[in-house]
Amino acid sequence: TLRMVDQGSEKIKLLTPVKVGDVELKNRVVMAALTRQRCDYETSVPNDLHVEYYSARASAGLILTECTAIAPEGNSFPGAAGIYTDEQTAGWKRVTDAVHEKGGVIHLQIWHGGRATHPNHVNGLQTYGASAIAIDNTVHTKNGREQHVAPKACTKEDIQRLIGDFRRGAENAKRAGFDGIQLHGAHGYIVDQFAKESSN
Repeated sequence: TLRMVDQGSEKIKLLTPVKVGDVELKNRVVMAALTRQRCDYETSVPNDLHVEYYSARASAGLILTECTAIAPEGNSFPGAAGIYTDEQTAGWKRVTDAVHEKGGVIHLQIWHGGRATHPNHVNGLQTYGASAIAIDNTVHTKNGREQHVAPKACTKEDIQRLIGDFRRGAENAKRAGFDGIQLHGAHGYIVDQFAKESSN
């Protein structure tokens, strides 16, 4: 069963409460962040499917949402959610209200795709990366498989703007009622791009 797991000589009870920082979790089960792509492609606003999906999982100790873009040019997946407009924030508020109504705890994963974003995903907007190095692969777009394009190498000003976008995303997450945020810093997205020789 999921009730007990061995960790050396100690038994951890998965279904018992735990405090993580200042957050009380009713159990030690965490729902991983899973890309959903269920938003309207143009608005990136969470909808009824998000409310149903996340509230149905409110019995987990902690829910981590899907990756959620902090800027219009930062979305690498058609239909992925955003947290940079009032409409997106209101959409997420419906989700957090439904999760909290069932006693759940939910954190928003905020993210920017950087060079993994294709212009066709973001209505032709400029894409950004640590350096002007394209991913050597194709990506599925609304026009079919296409080659990745070289992003604009971030200037100091671009980096400051991105930091501001992450801050706004975190502030909007708070307005939307999330219990916390998770910064997505892996998988070749903007934060990770600055840490890798292949992209910086």
